[in-house]
Amino acid sequence: MMDIYKILTKLPHRYPFLLVDRVLDIDKGKTIKALKNVTINEPFFQGHFPYRPVMPGVLMLEALAQAAALLAFDAMDSAATEDKVYYFAGMEGVRFKRPVEPGDQLILEATLLRSKSGIFKFQTRASVDGVVAVEAELTCAFRKIA
Repeated sequence: MMDIYKILTKLPHRYPFLLVDRVLDIDKGKTIKALKNVTINEPFFQGHFPYRPVMPGVLMLEALAQAAALLAFDAMDSAATEDKVYYFAGMEGVRFKRPVEPGDQLILEATLLRSKSGIFKFQTRASVDGVVAVEAELTCAFRKIA
């Protein structure tokens, strides 16, 4: 388990772009289960959409990538630093299955499929109340900033 204070030491993201509130479970180097509380106060809801607020799909993918980064950092006993960052490198098989709305708890799950030379591939899924909202295979790279 990892609370928000520990997450803040691992990820460089800050409001309004930190999208993981808590890590519920982590199996070092294998899987992670985290959560994002989706509230009406999120800045993106003002424009997406004012008449029917829905969390943008790209932000659901970003939340999954942040959870996956926490898994990778935990596996490496590391964190993002001022001279290193964790980038998206690819997405495959992205499928959106249900909208995510204010009041939902988005459960973020990632399984590390493989890693080599700072490149990590994950199978990910986000769900609400046990119903899959999005699933994707994500590739991310841990790189030194030039």
